[in-house]
Amino acid sequence: MTQGDMVNILEAKVLCGAEHLDKPVYTAFCSDLMSDVLAFVNEKTVLITGLVNPHVVRTADMLDLKCIIFCRGKMPSEAILSDAEDLGMTVMTTRNTAFTTCGLLYEAGLRGVPIWSNKEDDQ
Repeated sequence: MTQGDMVNILEAKVLCGAEHLDKPVYTAFCSDLMSDVLAFVNEKTVLITGLVNPHVVRTADMLDLKCIIFCRGKMPSEAILSDAEDLGMTVMTTRNTAFTTCGLLYEAGLRGVPIWSNKEDDQ
């Protein structure tokens, strides 16, 4: 799946990085907790979040993520978009909830980041 495919699937609005819409995305991760993003995400993953602050772009940059989707119609500030553009990221917004955004992308074939756990550790 490409970033452009996601725009169509989600009826999203591209806020910056339209020149990168041909780039592939292999997995997705949805969270408003940037500590979880840091713990579980790898490159070539799209980040789906409703959190609109500079930490989102900083976290994405640390992990070399190139695409952020803000759900629930959230609109980042011009400063956030400027930072994302300087880092070569695609940023888009969709009116869908996080749940629906993930569901639509899953239905279209995109899968989540695999998280392996030891069952004994979970108890």
